[in-house]
Amino acid sequence: MKIYRTTTAIFIENEGIVYDSPYYDWDTLVNRDELYEFLQVTIQNKYPVGVSDILSQHTILPPIGTQEVWAAGVTYIRSKVARMEESKDSGGGTFYDKVYEADRPEIFFKATSYRVTGPNEKVRIRKDSVWNVPEPELTLFINSNGKIVGYTIGNDMSSRSIEGENPLYLPQAKVYDGCAGLGPCLYVPQKPLSSDTAIQMEIKRDKHPVFYGKITLDQMKRQHTELVDYLYRECSFPQGCYLMTGTGIVPPNEFTLHSGDEILISISPIGLLTTIVE
Repeated sequence: MKIYRTTTAIFIENEGIVYDSPYYDWDTLVNRDELYEFLQVTIQNKYPVGVSDILSQHTILPPIGTQEVWAAGVTYIRSKVARMEESKDSGGGTFYDKVYEADRPEIFFKATSYRVTGPNEKVRIRKDSVWNVPEPELTLFINSNGKIVGYTIGNDMSSRSIEGENPLYLPQAKVYDGCAGLGPCLYVPQKPLSSDTAIQMEIKRDKHPVFYGKITLDQMKRQHTELVDYLYRECSFPQGCYLMTGTGIVPPNEFTLHSGDEILISISPIGLLTTIVE
């Protein structure tokens, strides 16, 4: 089951068939313990509006209402190595080695909903950063009771030169206007995603590929439920929350994003999130 938020309505897709949602408020629709079962009941007595191609006739928005977006860091070995490399000159490299092995994960605030962009929209790189990369991440949707009920694709834009200068600059490296992409939908499965689910990212410049990477969820050190447990220990989220789960795909150190670059992140069976660098 997939839920799409558009400029005109909310649509529910099931096995390629698209239905109108009777709900117009995103938060009311998605913040439920048994969201998959609820969606199944919702479409039982509704006539479909078409097949999945009909969604191309609508402007798809990021699948977020009033939720906050948080993120977890250093959850893959590749991320640990990259963070240590970028911070070695500032003396902060050992921080990432320690947090990778520690019981407590790194979790940080990423974005409010108005800083999030959707499919085919623009993400930004900071003017005061010279080394910038996208971070493709499986993103959990957790309801207000702390239950994982859905997934989407996240693009965690990162200013590596700023974070590398000093790990305490992490908020500035991660939180700014246009710092995150989400989409194309909220995927609501009957069961959790399989550990062999693949995340893939391709970056194109002037329509030519300049980077490609792929990793599977079983390369992640931490469990999703573990991350949720730490996030929800002392924080409440009345309408639920999105949590980016970290990246295992990091471009080489000599790579940095340029204005106009196209970032394509795919996670089957969620779909494809395409964002463009402003």
